[in-house]
Amino acid sequence: MIDDFGPLWLTLKLAVTVTIILLILGTPFSWWLAHTKSRLKPICETVVSLPLVLPPTVIGFYLLVAFNPNSLLGAFWMTMTGETLTFSFNGLVLASLVYSLPFMVQPLQSAFEVVGRKEYEAAQSLGATPLDAFVSVIIPMSLRGFISAMVLTFAHTIGEFGIVLMVGGNIPNETKVISIAIYEHVETLEYAQAHLWSAFLLLMSFAILLGVYTLNKRFRLNVG
Repeated sequence: MIDDFGPLWLTLKLAVTVTIILLILGTPFSWWLAHTKSRLKPICETVVSLPLVLPPTVIGFYLLVAFNPNSLLGAFWMTMTGETLTFSFNGLVLASLVYSLPFMVQPLQSAFEVVGRKEYEAAQSLGATPLDAFVSVIIPMSLRGFISAMVLTFAHTIGEFGIVLMVGGNIPNETKVISIAIYEHVETLEYAQAHLWSAFLLLMSFAILLGVYTLNKRFRLNVG
């Protein structure tokens, strides 16, 4: 039996926090990427995609440098909150925002490109504000993209290891998420506990992906 559920609650807290923040920040950014003709678009798309190709240890190393209390960002955070970003839950959140960014932005960008701007502009021509047109027209038409983006971001955040270990370390009830707990149990030869956490993550990931595919299929059938 699992004797400490702290890593579970911390993992869920981190995944929910990151998903909500990225949904708020990623939606307008994805809309802009989907429809802008700016020369900066390829650069922005490249930056967003970097976490997909870079080893987590590379991103983790640079984030660790950026979060250091002697750096500009680390010193600013220390002044504002009195706490360090390294080896803290807030540091994990910021690192996860970077690492999970493409899993929120890319599905949303693709959905917005498919939907286009015609209905959005038609709603505005009938008197709707830009926000009303986006909420009442674009979001319902892009619902599959929103579901995919949120689920992928949530699932990817749950499975993070390299960046979490480098930025957060292994502090119980602060930075010790499930992936770190598995690593610790393997290091100490507690394979039974490692099996339990690994099986839990496997089943949860399977259930999440199964739910996404089922919902997407049902939604496609309903609108078709």
